[in-house]
Amino acid sequence: MNKPPHLLLPLVLLSLLSLLSLSTAEIKTLSITNDARAMILFEKFGFTPTGHVNISVHSVSVASSVNAPNPVSSRLGFFLLSEESRLQVILEIQENPNFCVLDSHYILSLFTFRDLSPPPLSSFNQSYPVTAPNEYLLFFANCAPETRVSMSVKTQVYNLDRDGSKDYLSAGLTQLPSLFFLYFLAYAAFLGLWIYVCYNNKRSVHRIHLLMGGLLLMKALNLICAAEDKHYVKVTGTPHGWDVLFYIFQFIRVVLLFTVIVLIGTGWSFLKPFLQEKEKKVLMVVIPLQVLANIASVVIGETGPFIKDWVTWNQVFLLVDIICCCAIIFPIVWSIRSLRENSKTDGKAARNLAKLQLFRQFYIVVIGYLYFTRIVVFALKTIAAYKYQWVSNAAEETASLLFYVVIFYMFRPVEKNEYFVLDEEEEEAAELALRDEEFEL
Repeated sequence: MNKPPHLLLPLVLLSLLSLLSLSTAEIKTLSITNDARAMILFEKFGFTPTGHVNISVHSVSVASSVNAPNPVSSRLGFFLLSEESRLQVILEIQENPNFCVLDSHYILSLFTFRDLSPPPLSSFNQSYPVTAPNEYLLFFANCAPETRVSMSVKTQVYNLDRDGSKDYLSAGLTQLPSLFFLYFLAYAAFLGLWIYVCYNNKRSVHRIHLLMGGLLLMKALNLICAAEDKHYVKVTGTPHGWDVLFYIFQFIRVVLLFTVIVLIGTGWSFLKPFLQEKEKKVLMVVIPLQVLANIASVVIGETGPFIKDWVTWNQVFLLVDIICCCAIIFPIVWSIRSLRENSKTDGKAARNLAKLQLFRQFYIVVIGYLYFTRIVVFALKTIAAYKYQWVSNAAEETASLLFYVVIFYMFRPVEKNEYFVLDEEEEEAAELALRDEEFEL
């Protein structure tokens, strides 16, 4: 049996919620204009026993193209839905094509449009305590067929601390300001150590090492902005402009990260002073795609599922990220194959063996990093209880720090590194090793 079109969208939205990352809760003010969606998701928030949700609506107008048998106002309203009850509501919608989610026993109904003040104000403002701690979804439901709604909405979702102050971060994210600040200190110390190493090995410093230092700086600035952003959201409900700086440094940092991986993979500046055409094309693909990915990231983070194209932006971000992760692998594979081919003709087996070993290790580390930060971190976000959502952030930042440490150590500027090791006694052994197929990818 085919589902009516007005039921397909809420089913899809409810099904995708566990797969998509929602922006952190804060004070939000938005306008809904001539919207006919059956369900609109506003927030996803983890409540403690002292949780509260405040909803203020005004300038409400409802336009219906059909004569409804029941008062339309009772078919439109706001409600909370726990994660545990989400599947039950999906089943109810699937079993009954005419079912209205506002009639479900699994929701916590807040108010319907019957509670609005009379026109022309058509407003409502109420705060609701949430005494049962859990992760809840804040929805607006429109069960009136062929009815469009326009309204201005302001939402405040928070928990109360022991001193009575409001905490606008979800119960599982309230540790993020401290977490990001600790990692900022780690990267600041890392940057200082990198400057020290480069200063003591001036003759071995190449342009790639300067880019690597810039990457560390951008990562540190990105983290301190993230810490301040989450701190102000936690305390006041708004980021006070720190979100703008966060996205700026995140954009520079991500572009630099992918660029550094591609350039190291090509051997630029320390093996050769130029890039081949195919290597330039990889950069020409990766950098514009990262611009698109960061635009999608801003839209996802600064809006929410209440905009009509929010799911599409999530899909764009995921697709572009996958393409970029695949693209940066090619230069490493090309370099390994090129070194293997050169080893057959240039008579420098020991040097080429050292280079091949290093690039093979680099290949494994990059694959491991991409797998962990994309697959494992996503799994942690999906399976972790709402109180421990911060664990996925800690895992991602720890993996990133380890990745930076390993890569920077492998390609640090030193007077004698593995690229230029020449040992005549090991030449024959190296030639035998190069005949092995272990470096074929």
